[in-house]
Amino acid sequence: MDAALMSLSPKLLITGASGFTGKHACHYFSNEGYEVIAVARNITFNNDFQTERCDLTNKEDVKKLVKKVKPRYLLHLAGQNHVGQSWTDPISSIETNVMSTLHLMEALRHENPYCKVIVVGSALQFDPNQISTLMHPYSLSKTLQVVIAQSWEVLYNMPITIAKPTNLIGPGFSNGVCSIFAKRIVNMEMNKGEKIIQVNNLDAERDFLDVRDAVKAYELILTKGSSGETYDISSGKSYSLREVINSLKSLTIIDFKINSSVNNSKEEKVKNNPVKTLNLGWKPTIPLERSLEDSLNFYRRNNG
Repeated sequence: MDAALMSLSPKLLITGASGFTGKHACHYFSNEGYEVIAVARNITFNNDFQTERCDLTNKEDVKKLVKKVKPRYLLHLAGQNHVGQSWTDPISSIETNVMSTLHLMEALRHENPYCKVIVVGSALQFDPNQISTLMHPYSLSKTLQVVIAQSWEVLYNMPITIAKPTNLIGPGFSNGVCSIFAKRIVNMEMNKGEKIIQVNNLDAERDFLDVRDAVKAYELILTKGSSGETYDISSGKSYSLREVINSLKSLTIIDFKINSSVNNSKEEKVKNNPVKTLNLGWKPTIPLERSLEDSLNFYRRNNG
């Protein structure tokens, strides 16, 4: 992209740019003509993105970043997104997810209050009025993150929206269950470890959405979404872990056993209704089977 065109491109600040969704978002928005500024504590890109290192839990660092960039849009993806880690270190999870959001909102309020913001929450958020529904510290941290973002939208009239995706899958390094399964299978193909996949509950159902479809939804929310709204993003279909593993099994020549500690156990389904996102003109296009195959091929290219 030449300098003249670059100057006309809307600036988009993407936090968490080195993460699973962040890398896909940077590539997608750059290809769509945005001037992407990729932000993370450690940047690993080897391409043409403008990159900025920033500790988002450091108030002064965030102020300097926003003052320097003055973005038109912000896609806030950064955070601690591992449920297990939130159990062992809840304070770090809350600090990372909550304080980073607070520092960003405050920096924008002072430097660029008209920047349109998407804060990416989680389908695992809980209703603060029903504390008994709280599942883990991660859920608490994401709920507090969203409450802060919504509060700054109300208190300071800032153009902030919330996106709540379901379980994102597809090619790339991820802590998600489908990625874990895919990596395990590729390791089996390379004769690393036993040919067994251990699952807690094969009948547990999830709504899986390809990360590339989610990123397209983020663009529509940025450009067409309404301030103060929450946009659910999901495929609208649920699959059991049994179905996921069977699909993966059909994509490899390796035969492996599946061990499950619980069977026929019903779980409360996460509520996610993407109707508002669909009304913006979005729809998911990548089927589960392609997402799983692309994930397998990613790990095959990256040595399992």
